[in-house]
Amino acid sequence: MGDGGVPDASGIRDAEGVPPRRPDDAARNATCDASRETSRDDAHAARCASRNQRRRATIVLVALGVLVIASTLASLMLGRFPITPAEAGGMLANLVAPVEPFWTAQQETLFFQVRLPRIALALLVGCSLAAAGAAFQGTFQNPLVSPDILGASQGAAFGAAVAILLGLGAFGISAFAFAAAIVTVLLVLLVSSRAKGNHMMVVVLAGVMMSSLLQAAVSYTKLIADPTDQLAAITYWLMGSLTGAKPADLAMAAAPMAAGLLILFALRWRINILTMGDDEASTMGVNAQRVRIVVIFAATLVTAASVAVTGMIGWVGLVIPHFARMVIGCDYRKLLPASMLMGASFLLIVDDVARLATTSEIPIGILTAFIGAPFFLYLITRKKQL
Repeated sequence: MGDGGVPDASGIRDAEGVPPRRPDDAARNATCDASRETSRDDAHAARCASRNQRRRATIVLVALGVLVIASTLASLMLGRFPITPAEAGGMLANLVAPVEPFWTAQQETLFFQVRLPRIALALLVGCSLAAAGAAFQGTFQNPLVSPDILGASQGAAFGAAVAILLGLGAFGISAFAFAAAIVTVLLVLLVSSRAKGNHMMVVVLAGVMMSSLLQAAVSYTKLIADPTDQLAAITYWLMGSLTGAKPADLAMAAAPMAAGLLILFALRWRINILTMGDDEASTMGVNAQRVRIVVIFAATLVTAASVAVTGMIGWVGLVIPHFARMVIGCDYRKLLPASMLMGASFLLIVDDVARLATTSEIPIGILTAFIGAPFFLYLITRKKQL
């Protein structure tokens, strides 16, 4: 009872014996209900956004796949000796089932011995360089990293120059270039393992120093080369080209490229974790050092195989991953396949221009630099950060 015999409100109950809800309790419950409703709305919005991102990424990947197929079909028919779609389809169908030839023997030789190996090699090399560039950029957490950051390209150049000086053939030049590229990267990793400080920074610096040393060595081989033939061969190899691509070149490069690309594709979600830093990777149960070594090995393998059969082709591994990020985002589960498809179609289209633009074929390394350098200048001058 309150003062004057008036019952206290706390003691009043309704007809069913339940005390009435206090005003502050009602406000508190209303606030909780509103918070739960807001949380549900936010979660629903996040799920919708995630679904939209996945749908957009799928559409982009399908579109890039269609671009690769379309550019491949067009490249099969383009050339100084044109082949119609029916003739190309008939020659390909003849591999599966006998078809009455309605094409000439010269067209068949050109198609299978020259054009088809060159197109397949362009697709593989573009795919490999773009994948290696994307993997290195994520592994070293540096958007300016390219596949030759550890000296693989300069090592291959030195190996090829030595092979040319020794008078070896095309297979010997490719083998020397591949072996020299692998040895160079191993030396870089060995030197960096004995140095102190930030490991990733030391690896990059060791790669830069080794590249400079090998560049000087290549310059010396050009100095002592026979100017009538060897000097021109070394210079042309350094410019990069798919001219003279043969089935043997494709067979030599396909195995290491396929192995490296499969490893990178399988580890693409772990590269996502590497971009967060070693501490974050450790909390998620990932051995960052071990994953980084495997990624470097796989990326070096595809880079060495690519440079060994085509010469030095720059900018593909640096620019294409950035362009892929612009259209699909930074998630390596989608970024790496997008870089592969985009790199393959890009190099194939550039190679078509190289062999059709003028009467004398333009080295493809020159065209990739003409296209890649202005685009990269645009990337570093735009307002959005790399």
